[in-house]
Amino acid sequence: MRVAMIGTGYVGLVSGACFADFGHEVVCVDKDKAKIAALGRGEMPIYEPGLNDLVANNRRAGRLKFTTELTDAVAAANAVFIAVGTPSRRGDGFADLSFVHDAAREIARALDGFTVVITKSTVPVGTGDEVERIVRETRRDADFAVVSNPEFLREGAAIQDFKHPDRIVIGTTDARAREVMTELYRPLYLNRSPILFSERRTAELIKYAANAFLATKITFINEIADLAEKVGADVQEVARGIGLDNRIGSKFLHAGPGYGGSCFPKDTVALIKTAQDHASPLRIVEAVAAVNDARKRAMARKVSAALGGELRGKTVAILGLTFKPNTDDMREAPSIPLITALQDMGAKVRVYDPVGMEQAKSLIGNITFCNDSYSCAEGASALVIVTEWEQFRALDFDRLKGVMVQHVLVDLRNVYRPDDITRHGFVYESIGRPRK
Repeated sequence: MRVAMIGTGYVGLVSGACFADFGHEVVCVDKDKAKIAALGRGEMPIYEPGLNDLVANNRRAGRLKFTTELTDAVAAANAVFIAVGTPSRRGDGFADLSFVHDAAREIARALDGFTVVITKSTVPVGTGDEVERIVRETRRDADFAVVSNPEFLREGAAIQDFKHPDRIVIGTTDARAREVMTELYRPLYLNRSPILFSERRTAELIKYAANAFLATKITFINEIADLAEKVGADVQEVARGIGLDNRIGSKFLHAGPGYGGSCFPKDTVALIKTAQDHASPLRIVEAVAAVNDARKRAMARKVSAALGGELRGKTVAILGLTFKPNTDDMREAPSIPLITALQDMGAKVRVYDPVGMEQAKSLIGNITFCNDSYSCAEGASALVIVTEWEQFRALDFDRLKGVMVQHVLVDLRNVYRPDDITRHGFVYESIGRPRK
């Protein structure tokens, strides 16, 4: 099938490349000429394991193209995906749908024959209705159907998630659109990936509900971690104990400094705003968002406590800046409020991240960027693990002792076992475990 992907951000680029790998003919469209030129040279705008090769292979095969010209791409397509950004709107936190609406108008003017217009962007309930209205008003004669097809891609594992999904959610009651969507995802038949067809508004709500529920699990175990520290319990064993219950499950029960990224913070706030607008407030989700925001800065107090409550004039080394490993995404990363709070307490901050430092340079000021973990730790009173990159899971603690002025490790991801670290002569502070 012929596919036009409007937007070459995280979702659009990964989805477009994967559809091309399925054998479809895909044209990715973006207004950013510099980005399209870079993609033409094989330069990826994001870090995602395996994406470079996937794009290169499908470009060589002629199945994947990049352009700034929307009209021809849409006119030739059977399916047009809207995969543009929906950032939180300034002032009220609601999803900014201006890019979606602009894309709908441009798509409408270029439609030629029956076309399925699919919202891949994360959008509030009712957005599909608005997209349909915009297309209809722009082109009275257009033959089209609007479908909701939310994405469930984890950064760092997006290609695997696209090709081996837990489920594919498709919101439409149009028979012709259903045939097109079934054909698009037919290559996943052998994987037995379940396709859930629903009404369009239901599909839109599924996406937000899923992210809010996962954010709730993270926040729940983080609060249990705080209690575990007070009562002398081990939150990792608690998580294992409850995660073995099939009704609960073990995923997203890893205590840490709070969730971040492009989805959970933005989507929980957008869902809260939607619920408030419909006089059906989601008190649990409201609490989740509030607790998570407060937690990120609270991590600085944990660092301060590990150093006796005084940070002024001391150097703190931060390992990991991105919100999770295997991505360069700094959006809502816990490292940002943590570093800001440490600086407010008078600390000097040195940082190292395997891929996220270029992104961080535009977001965080007055810090020293280092080349590796050990140069980052030079002269530091405390070393803080913020992101659980694999490179940080086998540190040489004898080498670290030789370059640090105090031997304190604050492990905000519980990467290490307490006894292993204290044996090297370090003060060890972790999340939800008795202090060593």
